[in-house]
Amino acid sequence: MGDDVMIQVQDLSAGYGDTVLLEHVSFEVKRGEIFVILGGSGCGKSTLLKNLIGLLPPLAGKVLIEGGDLATASGDKRRKILRRIGVGYQSGALFGSMTLAENITLPIEEFTRLPPEAREAIAWTKLKLVGLENFTGHLPAEISGGMQKRAAIARAMALDPQVLFLDEPSAGLDPVTSAELDALILHLRDALGVTFVIVSHELASIYAVADRVIMLDKKAKGIIAEGRPQDLRDNSKDPFVHKFFHREAA
Repeated sequence: MGDDVMIQVQDLSAGYGDTVLLEHVSFEVKRGEIFVILGGSGCGKSTLLKNLIGLLPPLAGKVLIEGGDLATASGDKRRKILRRIGVGYQSGALFGSMTLAENITLPIEEFTRLPPEAREAIAWTKLKLVGLENFTGHLPAEISGGMQKRAAIARAMALDPQVLFLDEPSAGLDPVTSAELDALILHLRDALGVTFVIVSHELASIYAVADRVIMLDKKAKGIIAEGRPQDLRDNSKDPFVHKFFHREAA
């Protein structure tokens, strides 16, 4: 595994019990890359994401994050790998009864022994990073949907992860708020060197942020296209890939 490779997926089969959604999937994500997973409904995007972040063990094959295997690691080794990643869920998944600052200090309390004042300082810093430093005491219900997505990214960054996984970050956002979130993702990558793995089907956001994409297909149970989204849009001969990127009816 080269120094420029952050994630390596090797001959992965994924699914639930006897239901196999993906077979023999292999790809790499490079350090500092914004890598997008896309495809139609039911193609296995969310299942793949769960395998990448260790919520679901592979049916076969491996997922390596800087050489560490979450599926087989345990104890301190597993915690060490988990500290390298952050996850932002589609709904934001913020705890409604906790302020934004309290949401962000939660993983810091779990993984470190820092005193309260240090945890609060980190929470303020992470919220400032996403433009929410003036909302530390607000509850999630007291801010907009776009701000909730930003707060979720701040929480995902609480432990200074090297890779951020985002599930449909632009879902439910108006075009202006979505564009602002795209700009934030680009800023975090450029300023901090964070690697992003994003599940998305929002074409405008994909064109704006993605260095490279893979497209999953339900029938193929795997990857049917890989590359720069603009190249796939302009040059792909696959009918499904062409229709997806040109928003054409099936």
